[in-house]
Amino acid sequence: MSRFFIIVGREITLALRQGGGASLAVAFFVLASVLFPLGVGPEPNILARIAGGVVFVTALLAAMLSLERLFQADFEDGSLELFALSPLPLELIVLAKCLANWLLAGAPLLVAAPVIAVLLHMDAAGLAALAGAMLLATPILSLIGAIGAALTVGARRGGVLLSLLVLPLYVPVLIFAVGAVDAVLQDLSPRPQLLALGGLLAAALPLAPWAAAGALRQALE
Repeated sequence: MSRFFIIVGREITLALRQGGGASLAVAFFVLASVLFPLGVGPEPNILARIAGGVVFVTALLAAMLSLERLFQADFEDGSLELFALSPLPLELIVLAKCLANWLLAGAPLLVAAPVIAVLLHMDAAGLAALAGAMLLATPILSLIGAIGAALTVGARRGGVLLSLLVLPLYVPVLIFAVGAVDAVLQDLSPRPQLLALGGLLAAALPLAPWAAAGALRQALE
């Protein structure tokens, strides 16, 4: 486990030195969310009705900004080959990278989402469901995104290909996350949607690192 957290710390340190990853995702999230009132008008009732969808769609797109370089830099400088030869299983290395990605990109989105929701006039009752759904959804985005990032390692125009691979897999997460917020706003229980998100997270935790590690081994051959 010490090696696992060493890799997490390495990824965070490198990202902070290079700059732009987490701050770019949060800046995109805020700016994209702010543009919606300009497009649909400042009517509070309309904004409150679409606030949940706006927050999760923009968060989903913002999370994708940090995925392209998840493994690409290590592939280019040879670090990925050393990871594959290390005593730590490649699946755990992938999981460590996903955790670092979530801490750098997902956690800031989790903090910023309620603020954006308030600015979009979301009812106070929906904020708790929004926070719970974001807490479950953002790790899933990092885990699923790792599969797409691994499949596109070394590919030309990998960013476009990554989007085409990952976006369809994000759709269930988006549906259940928005559904949880809408359920609360309609005086219903968000429990079914949150349980579905929890199930997706429980499935993604073991399966996504395994699939991403397999794709990385294929890329190294």
